[in-house]
Formats: sequence, structure tokens, C-alpha cells
Amino acid sequence: MSLNALSTATAGLAATQAAINLVSQNVANAGTAGYVKRTLSTVATGTNNSGVATGTITRSFDAAALKQLRLETSGAAYTSTKAGIASQLDTLYGTPGSSASLDGTLNTFTESLQELSANPTSAAARTTVLSNASSLASQINGAAASVQNLRTGVEAQLGTDTQSASTLLSNVASLNAKIQNTTDASSLADLQDQRDQVINTLSNYMDVQTVPQRDGTVSVLTQSGVTLVDRGNAATLSFDGHGTLSANSSYSTDPTKRTVGTITATLPGGGKIDLGAPGAIRSGSLAAGIELRDQTLPQAQRQLDDLAGGLASALTDKSVTGTVTGSSAAIDLTGIQAGNSLTIPVTAADGSVRNVTLIASNKATTGVDPSQTDDASGLAQTFDISGGPSTYASAIATALAALNTRATAAGIKNVPNLTATGTGASVTIGPAPASTDKVSGASANITLPTSPSDLTTGYPQIALFTDVSAAPPPVTQLFTGSLDSGSQLTGFAQRIAVNPAVSGNTSALTASSATDTSASGGRAQAIFAALTSTQQTFSSSSGIGGVSAPYQASVVGFAQDVIASQGAAASNASSLNDTQQTALSTAQSRFSAGAGVNIDQEMSNLIALQTAYGANARVLTAARDMLNQLLQI
Repeated sequence: MSLNALSTATAGLAATQAAINLVSQNVANAGTAGYVKRTLSTVATGTNNSGVATGTITRSFDAAALKQLRLETSGAAYTSTKAGIASQLDTLYGTPGSSASLDGTLNTFTESLQELSANPTSAAARTTVLSNASSLASQINGAAASVQNLRTGVEAQLGTDTQSASTLLSNVASLNAKIQNTTDASSLADLQDQRDQVINTLSNYMDVQTVPQRDGTVSVLTQSGVTLVDRGNAATLSFDGHGTLSANSSYSTDPTKRTVGTITATLPGGGKIDLGAPGAIRSGSLAAGIELRDQTLPQAQRQLDDLAGGLASALTDKSVTGTVTGSSAAIDLTGIQAGNSLTIPVTAADGSVRNVTLIASNKATTGVDPSQTDDASGLAQTFDISGGPSTYASAIATALAALNTRATAAGIKNVPNLTATGTGASVTIGPAPASTDKVSGASANITLPTSPSDLTTGYPQIALFTDVSAAPPPVTQLFTGSLDSGSQLTGFAQRIAVNPAVSGNTSALTASSATDTSASGGRAQAIFAALTSTQQTFSSSSGIGGVSAPYQASVVGFAQDVIASQGAAASNASSLNDTQQTALSTAQSRFSAGAGVNIDQEMSNLIALQTAYGANARVLTAARDMLNQLLQI
């Protein structure tokens, strides 16, 4: 019996010593990042469970808390990245109302127009108008260039983050392989800690979830279901960055049309997945970068382009409204130029209304991305005006038929079925035979000056702001919104400049009429009214006033709305980031409460183990004394 007690006490000492060692390890790593508290289980051994042995070393943590921590980590990286760019974007426009802000510069320009209208013979007043106009154009140029610099910076950061994420995926696979081949319990726990820490870091870049496998490894997937790590195999992430981006740089699922970088996951089997596609990555810094580069910043560019386009067209274009008779509308398109648009609201049989936008062009009819028009929710097509006014009606009929065919093939419901007739530049647009559609109006914007040097024909319209290309030698063009060589509107904010012809002939600012060049304040006052009170239609693609319908405001009002919109967006992004950072802190605290080392609890465990160790040692002492007595008999 004494021998059994000796064996049992010896096993108890060994088990207690192992437990004390584990407590010591926990205490020593209480401040180590990523260390998860360990516990040691014991198991009964021997006949009738007379002995004891050490069991497995278990990492003590809440799996649900770890999952939540990773979700909040991804969310915090996402909101932080967006808030940082939103703040920089807001700074570009200056403090609303200040003299150095975008609307302040615009107000300074319009005030100088009023001064010129009161003093039309003053050469100094004319020079001040041109100087202020140039400052306004330069500020728009600078803001637009900064937007593209931000996009370029985001593109570069996407490349860096992609490489970091790829390295982390490789590390997870490597740790999986080591875990498969490790039998030592303590080493296994260390490897699992390292792997969890790597996955937590990976969560900063993308939204990931893990699936534990029976062999101790884990599979890592995106929330959209793309498997990135399967046991010891990991996908390789790559990013084909395009360097400096421009206003025309955009993402497309068609590699031949894509002009920005994308994240490609190359699977162990050789397959490739485009993670840059919408929805492939839903959170983390990579998702935020893709959204900023492809949505947020392009929309900021569009707002500046629309502002620049509004400045130019407000001073050159006239609005023409058609006459509605029954289900048709007649309109005079005399003087229409390539890029000028004709808008036709159409009511379908079920009462739904859709805008059809036709863009004048010197090329054959083709479909147009509606986002390039005032109504991104409508339908758009070009029509060929190269044949002159006598061909307008037939060209519009051809465009309407092509639009109907294209939209119907795309599965769009309630596609308008219209046609056109007319003589010369007068065109009547109505439902095609057997169609129940109803045309409820027609309106067009027509650019009156025929060239940048045409300063008097379109009185009071004047091409004060023009499109000046940067390519040497600089080429000055009227801004009409032409689509013949790509969208003239896209990137116009970088190119808008004061018309050199006006700079060389400042008297044009005060011409009395198209036939009288004597000084008058009428033209300056008309320019002032065109910018401050005349309502213009701005594209719903700018996001100002919503994205479901065109937005109407004066040019000055639109500039103020752009600044207010960016300020609100920056404030919202900052507020959302603060909330998300709080959620992350809460998740970290919750996880640490279960996985972290509690020194007081470990000390309590140590006291209990010391008592157990002493008890086992006392059993050994008693057994020794009994044996000594037996030997002395």
C-alpha cells in the first residue's frame, strides 16, 4: 500500500509541477501581445483511477469574441481609411464662406462683375474681372488635380496593402503546416497564438472568416466566400497598379477597358479571382481604398467637372423649350453644336416617366452612358448633326430607333418607342406607330458662340471660360460637352481656363450688343445673373441633391452645395469612424477579458497548487517513514 501511495504522490507532484510551470508562463506573458491564457487539465490513471497524469494544454478564449474582434478590426480599418481621405477632400475646398474657399473665390468673381456693370468704361474693372476669373479657374484646376493626386495615393496604398495581405496569407499557411506537424502541447499553443495574431492583423486589410479543420489547421475565407487559405496552401495576392491616375482612369470588369489596378488572387491550383470587383472585399483598408478610388473620389471629380461645365455653359448656352401638342413636342434646334443635348421626358402607358437624352454629335449614332448626362437614371444616345439642319429629323429618328433596340435588348422595362419628323432645324418628336408613349416636353441647350474667338455673335452669351488642353501647343476649344472624342466633361475641371481671346480683347466684356461694341454694363450684368440666379440642371451623377434625379441650382448655389456636401461627408465619415473605433475597443476588451491573463486569478491558482504540491510531498515523506520503520523491524 505504501508503494502505491508513493507512486501516486510522485505522479501528483509531477502534475502539480507542470501546472505551476504553466501558471508561471501565464504570469510571465501577461503583457505579451497576442498571448492567450493557458490551462492544464489532469486525467486519472492507474487501477481504479488511483493515479494522475497531465492532460492537454488548452488556450482559454471565447471563439465568438475572437470572431467579433476580427469583424470590428476590419470595420475600423475601413472607416479610418475613409475618414482620412474625406478630411483631406474637405480641406481642398476651404472653409465655407471664407475668401480663400472655392465659393469665396466665386463670390469675389461675381462681385467684380457687378462693379464692371456699374463702371463699363473702366479698364481696371475689366482687368479685375479677368484676374478674378483666372483665379477661380486656377482654384478649380488645383482642387481637381488634388483629387487625382489623392486617387493616385490610394492606388499606391492599395498596392502596398495587397502585398502585406499576401504575405500574411502565406504566413497563415506556413503556421498551419507547422501546427499539423507539432505534437508538443506547449509549442502547439504558441503556434496557434501566432496564427491568430496573423489573422487578426490580416483583418485590418480585408474582411475574413476562419473555418477550423480537424487536423488543427484553419481555412481563411473572405466574407463573400473566396477561400484564401486552405490548410498549408495560400492564395497569392497581386496588384497591377497603374501609377498616376487621371480623371479618365476607371475600373472595369473587362481587363481591356480597365485603367486602374485591381487585386488578383492566384489560387494554388492556378485559378485567378478578381478581388477588385464590387463586393469581393467588403471591409478593411483594401475595401475602403477600392471604394475611395472608384466611387468617392471620382464623384468629387464629377462635382468639380460639373461646376466647371456649369461655369462655361452658363455664359455660352441658351435654353430652348419645345411646344407640346397632344402626344408630341416640336422644338427648333437651330445652331445646335456637337455636345449640346436634347432632353425628352416620356410618359409610358403605366404612368411612369423616363427622360430620353439625345446628344448632338458629328459621328454616327451610338449609345451613351447616362451618367455622362444630366439624368443618370434616364436613357441616352447620340444623334448625327454632321449632315446639317435638313437631316436633323431623320438623324433623331435613327437615334431613337437605335436607343429602343439597345435598351430593349438590355432588358430595360418601359423603353420609349419614339420617332421624329420635321423640316430643317424644326423637329417634332412623338410616339412611333402603335406606341402608347406620350412625349410631355422637349428642351435643349444650344451653345451660341461658334468658336472661342466669337465674342459678339451670341450676345449676351460669351465664351469667357474655355477648354484649354495642356498638350503643347495648348489648344483652346469651346466647352459644349462633346462626346465625339471621349467625354469633354470628364476632366474639364483640370482644363478650364479664361479664354485667351477675351484676355486679348477685354472690351468684349462690355459690348452693348452683337452689333454694337460700345461700352455697356449689360453683358456684365447678364453674366452675373447667369451665375447667381439663373437655374441650371446639374447631373444626378454628382450626388448633389440625390442620385435619382437631376439637380437644379445656380452655379453659385451649386458651388456652395458642393462645399457643404463635402463638409457633411467628412463629418459623417469622422463620426462613423469614432463609433467604429469605440466598437473595436469594446471587442478588444471583451476578448481580453476571456483570453487575457488575470494576475490575481493566477496567484490564487498558484496558492492552491502550492498547497497541493505540499500535500503530495507530505505523502511521500510519510511513505518514506513507513518504509524506514519496516526496514528496522
